[in-house]
Amino acid sequence: MRTAFFVDGYNLYYGLLRGSPHKWLDLGALLDSILRVQDPSAFLDSVHYFTAPVIAKLATRGQLSNDAQHRYIRALQAKGVHVTLGNHRLGRGYAPLYLDGKKSSRLDQVAIWELEEKETDVNLALGMYRSACKSHLTGLSQIVLVSGDTDLSPALSAIREDFPHIALGIILPHRQEAGGVMRNPPGSLKKCSDWMRTYISDSELEACQLPAKIPLPRKPAIVKPDYW
Repeated sequence: MRTAFFVDGYNLYYGLLRGSPHKWLDLGALLDSILRVQDPSAFLDSVHYFTAPVIAKLATRGQLSNDAQHRYIRALQAKGVHVTLGNHRLGRGYAPLYLDGKKSSRLDQVAIWELEEKETDVNLALGMYRSACKSHLTGLSQIVLVSGDTDLSPALSAIREDFPHIALGIILPHRQEAGGVMRNPPGSLKKCSDWMRTYISDSELEACQLPAKIPLPRKPAIVKPDYW
């Protein structure tokens, strides 16, 4: 079963990797490992990764955060991962003022900065649908979404309706905690899938790390960020 993976980078980072020592993740190796457990007859055809560049002035480590993300994207590309970039929009917004013990009011608002990731969900949804459209040429028989974002449910429903021969899988980028999984699986995503994996363990992440230095032909090697 020829399988294409579509990874929501933002969801993966904040749902699984943030605060962990496993950010230098070999996505292809991890997803191939999970796929073979799920269905030994299936094989990985492609990995598509969707994210938006870090805004250095808003990042915890400033330019270091931007540089680390850039290195990681280059490392993924060197391993054959297809990377699609959206963008971030920073604008002025308003939100109700928080007062302890009192119900918030829309009439009492304060100005805030709103940071919004743009285009990533649309690019990911279009990527899945276009791959399904080309399946009769490529032989693709399965699409797996790596995300817990329910906004992608309509795209999965459309693929299910228009291309019933395509199997749909979902991997939630959630950590496996002792005694269970942190969050319940979203019903709208589960309804659209043929199978769902609700966690990724630390041992799986640890076993699927990129080498600290990735050599490139005729270019300097890509080096893992020091603080990762």
